[in-house]
Amino acid sequence: MNNFAKLKDLVLSLEGDFDKFYDKHNAAAGTRVRKGMQELKTMAQEFRTEVQNMKNTTEAPAAAPKAAAKKAAPAAAAKKAAPAAAKKAAPAKKK
Repeated sequence: MNNFAKLKDLVLSLEGDFDKFYDKHNAAAGTRVRKGMQELKTMAQEFRTEVQNMKNTTEAPAAAPKAAAKKAAPAAAAKKAAPAAAKKAAPAKKK
């Protein structure tokens, strides 16, 4: 839960700047809000990546073959569709 605490701390630290920007129309506070929101975006992306990696490494081994089969199927379908699409294309006529 350390990540959640960091996230809460960042959001709470921006509260004063939000108030100053929206209530008092302080432009410098707006700059700090934008900077904080960029940090929030970066932090959120790091957390998403961490969660995805943890999920993928703890996934059951029986589920892995199913995922591999799903990935292989669209590629095979695309290869079959490509020649058919090439046959449909007619050469340009000269006038």
